[in-house]
Amino acid sequence: MNELVEREERSASPAADSEQEPTLTWVGHLEELRRRLGMSLVSFLLAVGISVTQVEHLIAWLQRPARHLLPTFAFFSPTEPIVAYTKVVVLCAFTLAMPVFLWQCWAFARSGLSPRERSLGLVFISWGSIQFLAGVGFAYLVLLPVSLRVLLGIGAGTLEPVISIDRYLSFVTTLAFWSGVACELPVVVFLLAKVGIVTPEWLRQQRPYAILILVTIAAIVTPTTDVVNLILLAVPLAVLYELSI
Repeated sequence: MNELVEREERSASPAADSEQEPTLTWVGHLEELRRRLGMSLVSFLLAVGISVTQVEHLIAWLQRPARHLLPTFAFFSPTEPIVAYTKVVVLCAFTLAMPVFLWQCWAFARSGLSPRERSLGLVFISWGSIQFLAGVGFAYLVLLPVSLRVLLGIGAGTLEPVISIDRYLSFVTTLAFWSGVACELPVVVFLLAKVGIVTPEWLRQQRPYAILILVTIAAIVTPTTDVVNLILLAVPLAVLYELSI
């Protein structure tokens, strides 16, 4: 009887082990991290190569919201155009490589998760990429035009705006990047809830503190100090928090 039980346990053990990732040592984890960072870097460099071929179209697209307010842009040093172009290329490459970045992050953390938690990988990658693009689009279509009208309207009739292309593109890329990052909120909350770190009831109880934190994030992300732009980003973040619950 004992031999039969041992035989059944040996036959069942491969199936059980197949559901679990092999345990890695500290050296193994460091090697895995190095490999994931290397793959992320390769994907980013490939995205940079693609972005360089389209940089002229990207800059023209980023200038479009300001065309009726700023017909021309200036530059004040010989290196300023190349710096401006580099910022646009980096933002575009980061956006293109976002799915790969998310996949590498998930693959690195996967070994420490249960089979149920590992099944959420596709949600993390696809939904996270879509949310980042949605945040960038929101910044371009809503935040950027409003910010330009408010900021350039302050000295209208008295001052003549002369803005360098580097300063303008820095303004746009910073706003778009952090808006994309802020819109990852539902993905983060959803995954934390799925793995049992937070619950809907706990999120409801923390709503006042969450709103305060979201308003603070909106104040940091928005490039202006006016209330209009603060509300334009804080309200969508609050809606995303409620949808997450």
